[in-house]
Amino acid sequence: MRLIQRGTDAILGGSDLEPLYKFSGFPVFMGCTGKPQETDLLSDMAWFISKSSGAIQLNPLLPLDVIYPEAHGSGCVGKLWDIHHKSFALFVNRFRPETVLEIGGAHGILSREYAELNPILPWTIVEPNPMPVEGVKAKFIKGFFDDNFSLEFSIDTVVHSHVFEHVYDPKLFVQHLSAFIEPGKHLLFSVPNMEEMMKRKYTNCLNFEHTIFLTEPYIEYLLQSHGFRLVAKEYFLDDHSIFYAYVRDLYVQSADLPDGLYERNKRLYLDYVRYHEELIKDLNEKIAKLSPDQSLYLFGAHVFSQYLIGFGLDTSRIECILDNDPHKQGTRLYGTSLMVSSPKILEKVENTVVVLKACVYNDEIRKDILENINPKTVFF
Repeated sequence: MRLIQRGTDAILGGSDLEPLYKFSGFPVFMGCTGKPQETDLLSDMAWFISKSSGAIQLNPLLPLDVIYPEAHGSGCVGKLWDIHHKSFALFVNRFRPETVLEIGGAHGILSREYAELNPILPWTIVEPNPMPVEGVKAKFIKGFFDDNFSLEFSIDTVVHSHVFEHVYDPKLFVQHLSAFIEPGKHLLFSVPNMEEMMKRKYTNCLNFEHTIFLTEPYIEYLLQSHGFRLVAKEYFLDDHSIFYAYVRDLYVQSADLPDGLYERNKRLYLDYVRYHEELIKDLNEKIAKLSPDQSLYLFGAHVFSQYLIGFGLDTSRIECILDNDPHKQGTRLYGTSLMVSSPKILEKVENTVVVLKACVYNDEIRKDILENINPKTVFF
């Protein structure tokens, strides 16, 4: 596996990356697999911070075909994601698009939600691994949005949802957007609220896919510096996503990053590490005290669980991973020996204990298990 060196800061380009923290032998894929465990790939996940921009970033990077060998279901399953897609579709509709190009809309759910508002609007999706769900009528183009991408028809609105944080070179990505979008046309996108996620110690904030701590100052700096004027900004919940609306503007002035980002981000990340070290110590002590008749489960066949295990969670008592995604059930969480089952198996289990650290989705998951599956479940 040939790693990709990020020798300079992804925001300002300086050669001033300072090491922060490293996970040794972390699973390279944030999902599930049906292949034997011996085929799993592990790699060190090393985080650095730029002294000039304060941007936290992964170095080195993994090849894209290694971390995206198949879909892992993120953003597809769950009431919260349904609400997000509906809310973002309403946000897009405020700007009355006539033709839409969506970048990276793998499953097409956003286009399907928007069709409820405007069923005749032409919607095209450029995506390297198209996997449209039922009811999607958008046109798919298999490929990447880069400097080689072009269309034979005009587009007045470019949309992307939870894509920006996956881009290895955000500056180059915005350059491509700036060259592609004509003056006066719109760029509308949703991104995770990374700063709030880090403050709340959410384990899906930074990983092999989210390789830059892409917070609001960096997003707004990059867009303004490449000829985009901010039109609207809206928060979806206080810890989930931010909706942005920009218009391409030839006369917008360049921007500067605010002061103090290095100190702020470094402190935030090191607090995040300390929190998880203490959390795992506490969880392992609780697991050690479980009686033989108690059955232990871990929720989330995704990076949530991989992070807890990476920080040192004791998995010796865990029966299996629980996950609501039917496509994951019956498979194995990549990088572990743990198989995945539906939470419905808890219906017949006495003395059930579930380790639940699924960030913003905790309340939704806990409520479903207690009200619909097993009201006696204990959560760690």
